[in-house]
Amino acid sequence: MSETERHNLPHLTVAVVIEREGRFLMVEERAANGATVFNQPAGHVESGETLIEAALRETLEETAWEVELEAMLGIYTYSTATTCYQRVCFTATPVRQTTAPLDPAIVASHWLSREQIQSSALRSPLVMQAIDDFEAGERTPLSVVKTQL
Repeated sequence: MSETERHNLPHLTVAVVIEREGRFLMVEERAANGATVFNQPAGHVESGETLIEAALRETLEETAWEVELEAMLGIYTYSTATTCYQRVCFTATPVRQTTAPLDPAIVASHWLSREQIQSSALRSPLVMQAIDDFEAGERTPLSVVKTQL
């Protein structure tokens, strides 16, 4: 496989949409270019980790919230000029906020309304797409996520 072909392989990521009382748990983070952007709790799946484990870990690391996953929202593809991302997005219910330290790239976490999110700088177009799908009632049972490590 050439370096170009390897570069074009998708990066496997997870994201979690968490809604409470009409507000979504969002992460304010620093992008690679230094800009501050908003995203769902999200990140790369680590070696030896299941999609579900990654979703729970990323949410805790980025928001200090423990959540219970409810469903899979969808599988999304997003490509930049340099990278292709495959994003498996879940829905979750907040369980409890902890005192866990946030990932260093995270500025803060916030509960924001749809309108606040729409008027913010977003990490990618997938942020609003996931909220749109969530509000449209898109859900797939977690049982479709199969793991054999």
